[in-house]
Amino acid sequence: MSADGATPPVTVVVPTRDRPAALARCLAALARQRALALEIVVVNDASVDDYAVAAAVTGAAPAALLVRGTGGGPAAARNLGVRAARGEIVCFTDDDCTPDPDWARRLAAACAGGAAAAGMTLADPAAGPSVAAAQLLTNVLQRASLDPSSGTLGFAPSCNIACPSELARRLPFDESFPHAAGEDRDWCARLQRSGVALRFVPAATVTHRPRLGVRGLLRQQCRYGRGALRFRAAGDARRLAGRAFYARLAREAAAGGAAVAALVALAQAAVLAGGLLELCARAGRRPASIAG
Repeated sequence: MSADGATPPVTVVVPTRDRPAALARCLAALARQRALALEIVVVNDASVDDYAVAAAVTGAAPAALLVRGTGGGPAAARNLGVRAARGEIVCFTDDDCTPDPDWARRLAAACAGGAAAAGMTLADPAAGPSVAAAQLLTNVLQRASLDPSSGTLGFAPSCNIACPSELARRLPFDESFPHAAGEDRDWCARLQRSGVALRFVPAATVTHRPRLGVRGLLRQQCRYGRGALRFRAAGDARRLAGRAFYARLAREAAAGGAAVAALVALAQAAVLAGGLLELCARAGRRPASIAG
């Protein structure tokens, strides 16, 4: 909070690439945010159809700032958005997410005193079992990182986080992560190492609606497997998920029903395959490529 107790100005950074319809939904949700006058920065990360992206912005959030990226991936796009941001607090979400009307206000309030904050991301019920399985994997990892005594997290996905803009400039996303895979884990690990708390605000929700069938889920999770190996290699003493995570994942997958449980199992096989591909790439071999 500012010295007079008012909520500080907030910028929302939204990276986007080739999803103008999803972007329009996201921006419409940001236009419905309560109790805050937001600055919105949309970073078009080298979409094929620039006109469609511009039309989505003009139609849903005409006051938004549209910044052109170079195709460097979401980490680079977020950093570009932060450099353009004028708000004291910067919130991050993705173009395939729709934030709750109180999302930005709740995250901004939790950033008081220089902390970072993260909310809860929900799968759109209408998006199908592949999306439910993908979100369950991310949410179990997030909840497993929660310290109940302090209410702080060790990990949160980059579609639902916020921090002071000064911190975002001082601790940018690592642009050596080329895809939406592992760059959020890396950022959270560096945040924790710097001594900044990542406060959990479960009431700050966004609904995630990616376009995923079974094939898309497997491609995504393969990227996550590669990203996990990059994350592990990027810092000393970093650990991947342990037995407690997998035990919790098995329980929650089973509770989600047979279809979700089966998809979670397939997704874990894809994560393993992605990790093996990354190991092969690091060893200098050229395995058969896969999409993604």
